[in-house]
Amino acid sequence: MKRLPLVRRCPAWVPVFVLLLTVGQLAVAEWAPGIDRFADKAFGARLIAYPLLMVLAPAIWWLAHRRREPRAALTSHHAPYGAFTLVMLPFLIDVTGNSLDLYDSLVWWDDLNHFANWLLLLTGLGLLLCEQVQPRWAVVVLVCGLGAILAIGWEVGEWWTFIRHGTELDTAYEDTLGDEVLGTLGALGAGFLVAFRRPAPPRW
Repeated sequence: MKRLPLVRRCPAWVPVFVLLLTVGQLAVAEWAPGIDRFADKAFGARLIAYPLLMVLAPAIWWLAHRRREPRAALTSHHAPYGAFTLVMLPFLIDVTGNSLDLYDSLVWWDDLNHFANWLLLLTGLGLLLCEQVQPRWAVVVLVCGLGAILAIGWEVGEWWTFIRHGTELDTAYEDTLGDEVLGTLGALGAGFLVAFRRPAPPRW
C-alpha cells in the first residue's frame, strides 16, 4: 500500500530537531536559576517524561517494521517522519508556551493548546495506526476514541501532579471537563483528516 504524501515528504531531521528543541527548553527550565514562570510546574518530571513519550511512537514503529521486514527496518527511506513529527509537536508547543509565558499572559492559550495539540497528536497517531483500517468512518471513530482516552489520561496526570494538593482545586472540575471536551474535539478533527486524506477503498 502506498504511503501518504504527508508522511513521505518529511525529512528525517525534522522530528529530531523538534525533539532537541523540546529537550533544550526543558533543560533550561529545570536548571536555569531565577526564572519565575518555570517555578512549581514539574519541569524535572517533564524533562524525563516528555522525551520518552516523544520517542515512544517512533520506537514502536521501528520495532514493528523490523519484525515485518527485518532488512528494510534499518535502511528504509520511507519511515513516516511526518507522522513522528506530528506526534512530537504538542510537547514542543507545550514547553514553548511555558518558555514564552503564554499560559499566564494569554487566557485562551490553554484552551487552544488542548484542541490544537490533540489535533496534531491524533493526526500523527492516526497516520501510524490506521493505514489498514476500513471503512473511513471506522478511522474517525478509532482516532476520536483514542484521543478521548488520552485526554482523560492527561487530565488525570495533571490532577495528580498539580491540582490535588494545589490552589486550583475549587475550579478543577470545570477546567478538566472543558479540557477533555477540547481534546476530544481535536481528536475528532484528526480522525476526519486521516480518514479523508486516504484514497477511497475499491468498490467490487
